[in-house]
Amino acid sequence: MRAPLSNLPVQFDDVGVVAGGVTILDSISLTFTPGAPTVLIGPNGSGKTTLLRAAMGLIKPTRGRVTWAGSDMMPPLRRAIVFQRPTMLRRSAVANLHYALANAGIGRAQRSARAAELLELVGVGELGERPARKLSGGEQQRLALARALARDPEILFLDEPTASLDPAATKAIEDVIRAVVARGIKVVMSTHDLGEAKRLADEIVLMHRGRIVESGLVAAFFAKPRTQEAKQFIAGELLV
Repeated sequence: MRAPLSNLPVQFDDVGVVAGGVTILDSISLTFTPGAPTVLIGPNGSGKTTLLRAAMGLIKPTRGRVTWAGSDMMPPLRRAIVFQRPTMLRRSAVANLHYALANAGIGRAQRSARAAELLELVGVGELGERPARKLSGGEQQRLALARALARDPEILFLDEPTASLDPAATKAIEDVIRAVVARGIKVVMSTHDLGEAKRLADEIVLMHRGRIVESGLVAAFFAKPRTQEAKQFIAGELLV
């Protein structure tokens, strides 16, 4: 059963993050609401990963506020994050899930059935007894998604979930994301792949140098970009 506590909307109010004297996020004002996926795009170093970490509550803003359902003290009970290179525990795929389910407060008697359900959802049901660290990159990413879903999140943050994967593995991950969205979970993800952004996004957020350059619905963003940076990025030109 879902916990009753909501983490949505997630709101950034003039958020800045400075580390080592370097501004990583600069004056970010943005809201993630329930519904279709939001996709962050932009060049390396634009601040996408830091924004996701701040939205998860892993980074404290240097200035401004991040709030979850209006509170900046909300525990991360209804949100989860999957990083670009997830760490696998030295145990089987299903044991990785059992560990995640235990941390999510799922009783021992329920874990086996829930783990089997999650493995099937992400398309690796037959790999449960395989050592997690011997799975392929795409299989590990799907297992990482299953572990994140063990928390039964209301919002799921994904940092470049298909980076370095081949087309078949990329399609498998995208299919999982669509299945997650169909369950009513809000997905916020970053990607370098404009094709992937077009396939998955409802809303696009373009970042550059720690700022939001342009945002909007995906069809309008690609058909009629308003800023020069967006036009350049869509055309495949470098943003410097």
